[in-house]
Formats: sequence, C-alpha cells, structure tokens
Amino acid sequence: MPVLIISNENRPQLAQILAEDGWVVACLCAAWCGSCREYQTNFTALALRHPEARFVWIDIEDQADLMDDLDVDNFPTLLIQRGKIVTFLGPVELDLRLAERLFLAQHKKSPTDLAIEADSSAERRQWQSNGNLVLRLQQAAN
Repeated sequence: MPVLIISNENRPQLAQILAEDGWVVACLCAAWCGSCREYQTNFTALALRHPEARFVWIDIEDQADLMDDLDVDNFPTLLIQRGKIVTFLGPVELDLRLAERLFLAQHKKSPTDLAIEADSSAERRQWQSNGNLVLRLQQAAN
C-alpha cells in the first residue's frame, strides 16, 4: 500500500485507521527539506514491506493547523501510533533500517505493554498529549 500523503480531504481516513486501533507510521517533514525528499522514496519502500500498518506523510507546513504547535526540531521525524497510543515520536537518521527496527519493536508488543510504556516516563506521557494524532485530528476538526 502506498504512503498516504495527508491532506485536508483524507484526514477522516487517518482518523478511521486510528479509531480501529490500527498502526500508523507517520513521517513528519517539510517540502523544502532535501533530507525529507530523499527519505520519502525509502519510506514508500518500507510501507510496501509492511502492509499491516498505514504509512503516512505529513508536511508540517501544509498541515499547519494539524501539526503547527508540535515541536519538530529535526527532519525526518517519525511518529508511530497504535490507536490512541503514541509508541514513538522523534527524529531518525536517513537509514530506513532504523525506522523499520523501531516499528517492528513496537508492533510486537501487546496493547497492555504499549499502554504501560506510554505512561512510563515524562517524555512518553508528553507524546500522548502533544503528539497524539487522534487528539490532533479532533482539535483540527473543531
């Protein structure tokens, strides 16, 4: 399945995936970023290898009402989420093997383990409120 490039028109599709406790691997990027453009081809290849998750591309400037207040310091930044639980949020190297290892490490965990980890540190608790795509989509819709 190809990467879903998030737009105002397909946000409901993203919300539906998360409402169904689905996995989302989001690359947060910017169109002007050369590293992001380089990463996008490999990110698409990764998406094709993992149809059990929905890989999405979110341009933080094009989707400013959705992502503007999220502090993205470096590109590319990955946000991995299952349903309402953010399992990872942070910058990654251009090597897609790291993104794949991060996803697979999270994907093999039970929902209970993911919930425990989500509350295990101040940083992870902040991901749940600040990076959570479910909450961001709800706020942007209002």
